[in-house]
Amino acid sequence: MEFSFDRLDIGLAGVVVALLLLALRVQVGVALGIVAFVGISLITSVAAAWGILTALPYDFVAQWSLSAIPMFLLMGYLAANAGLTQGIFKSANILMGRVPGGLASATVVSSALFASASGSSVATAAAFAKIAVPEMLKARYNPGLATGSVAAAGTLGALIPPSVLMILFGIFTDTSIGALFIAGVIPGILSALAYILMITVRAKLNPAIAPLSTATYSAEEKREAFRDIWPLPVLILSVLAGIFAGVFTPTEAGAVGAALAAVIAAFRRSLTWPSVIKALVETAVGTCTIFIVAIGASMFAAFMSLSTLPSVLGSFLMNAVDGPIAVILMISVFIIILGMFIDAISILLLTIPIISPVLIGLDVNLIWFGIIMIKLLEIGLITPPVGLNVYVIKSSLGDLVDLNEIFKGVSWFILMDVLMLLVLIAFPILSLWLPEFMQ
Repeated sequence: MEFSFDRLDIGLAGVVVALLLLALRVQVGVALGIVAFVGISLITSVAAAWGILTALPYDFVAQWSLSAIPMFLLMGYLAANAGLTQGIFKSANILMGRVPGGLASATVVSSALFASASGSSVATAAAFAKIAVPEMLKARYNPGLATGSVAAAGTLGALIPPSVLMILFGIFTDTSIGALFIAGVIPGILSALAYILMITVRAKLNPAIAPLSTATYSAEEKREAFRDIWPLPVLILSVLAGIFAGVFTPTEAGAVGAALAAVIAAFRRSLTWPSVIKALVETAVGTCTIFIVAIGASMFAAFMSLSTLPSVLGSFLMNAVDGPIAVILMISVFIIILGMFIDAISILLLTIPIISPVLIGLDVNLIWFGIIMIKLLEIGLITPPVGLNVYVIKSSLGDLVDLNEIFKGVSWFILMDVLMLLVLIAFPILSLWLPEFMQ
């Protein structure tokens, strides 16, 4: 019993030290790897820890399913650099401009599409801070509403497939990535609709925050806008349709998407060597960053397993609270707090080794929880004091909008996210119906 207690002490100390290192801005993969190496050395021996360190990174990276990450990143970067995302905001604005708060609602729709293709909430926030916010401010929109809609809508890319966060969750929990992709469709659409409903109601009750647009467009301007928008929906729907129809696996879908993005760009004569080279460099940098974090997280997962912390935590929670819903609510509060200080991928890979054994012990459906987890990570991207998307927008806009104004505006979207989170927890069918139907 004493040996088991010592292991548990080491596991708890490891979690605390990992969080402290992250607070000190040590690179996530490095922090988790160091803590795991020291922890495994203390529990077993330095030789055993060294053996795991030399074998595990290769074994992890060699997983075939991980090839989806660079391919989906390449698809997104090709789409962005080859101009396949042009015209999204203008087209959405033409469709929704006469609705109360139409410019902000158009931002939600176009940002969600852009984020889904690019796979990057941060890139979406930066792009639409420059595209949409100036247009809304010119239309005398409330600065908080203008910036809040951009900050929040960019997070939807994590929930609407294809999603790198879903791929990582699927790999680390041994859950079907295809099922996660399918499960995210309805919650993603409902989240976007919740944002649009909130914007419309607020603009209707208080027109001063979003004056009704009086802009008119000629038939030629409308045709030109919709000629520009088709590549992105075609790209996303083709990838998802291929997965749903079983034509290719989610792992293969990334390569298909990247190839299709190149074909569409070539067809539009926007595929140039500089855009291809830039996309390849960005893909390599993004992939290496994610893989370093993932390797550190896999080491940390091995450490957690040896420490017995997940099993002890699971037993404690099962005895302390009544049922899996209470456990999920406790986990949700913990992850939202972490999201105030740490980025989404880091939170996912730090917490999954600890909480997934607990959830499996409670017989929680991991596809359902995966969607809840992604929603929690979305909330963290816009939650003060370190809402990453908020700071990206502030950086892009400079002194145009005050930081407090952005956080004030995004608070309405956080409220809608929390309400949607509670709905997803209360009604698992929203996440599970479509995967079951497709099967």
